[in-house]
Amino acid sequence: MNDDPVADAPDGGTAGFRLGYVPGATPGKWARTWRARLADVPLELVQVPAADAAAALAGRRVDAAVLRLPVDADVLHAIPLYAELPVVVVSRDHLLAATDEDETVTADALADDVVWLARDDVLYAGGAPLPGRAPQPYDDGAGGLVTPEPPATTADAIAWVATGTGATVVPMSLARLHHRKDATFRVLDGGPEAPVGLAWLRDGLPDDVAELVEEMIGIVRGRTVNSSRGRGGRDAEGTGSSQAGSAKAESAKGPKGASSRQAPSKEPRRGGRPPAPRRGQRPSGRRRGRR
Repeated sequence: MNDDPVADAPDGGTAGFRLGYVPGATPGKWARTWRARLADVPLELVQVPAADAAAALAGRRVDAAVLRLPVDADVLHAIPLYAELPVVVVSRDHLLAATDEDETVTADALADDVVWLARDDVLYAGGAPLPGRAPQPYDDGAGGLVTPEPPATTADAIAWVATGTGATVVPMSLARLHHRKDATFRVLDGGPEAPVGLAWLRDGLPDDVAELVEEMIGIVRGRTVNSSRGRGGRDAEGTGSSQAGSAKAESAKGPKGASSRQAPSKEPRRGGRPPAPRRGQRPSGRRRGRR
């Protein structure tokens, strides 16, 4: 990856756009739309750790990012995209593995299990109660007690529980990302969800980058090329007029502190209904009743 915040495109084309995304996010469908709509603007997908996504935006390593909400509304604008379901990951030998794959489980089902929470956890940072039992200190053989260290990463936590040493709770996308043949997962009913959104800098974006951010906003919200407020829409109309900085106007619709919680746009869509969320995702602004 080029370390320059703004790199020249090959063949004298328009400078590229860098879209960051956290593990578990799947920006491929939006990237395909971008490349079809703005073929002369190279799009680079840059994976960043969930904990580093805000810093990547602040340091202009990426121009926008699909990341975990909430964000610091004083620094970043954000629009919610969807919320992920929490799942319990256990070994294939666990009792929960005998349940149907589409069956949900409750926290009570984990009452006797040690639940490991990785250091890079994205579900319980808000203080939601963790199901199951906390890891207990053990005898170090010299008369002392040692408190077990938590797994460093979600991948480590899933590897641990695959050996039969308890359970872990993660967003469904991360359970799929770190899938193992010796582990399985079930949706945790009543557990904390993991909201995902598109974010970009509140201040300091050059006008041309802000214009491209607006284009990405239109893509993730499902706007057609003709209804886009960004460059793609103007190109389709053949106007060529300048509306640089419109990404800032997009975020100015709501109060500053609500940028990470605002409902999806109710703007009529000319391209029909947006695609249904993937299994394990709930569209932002709508919540199903608990079963």
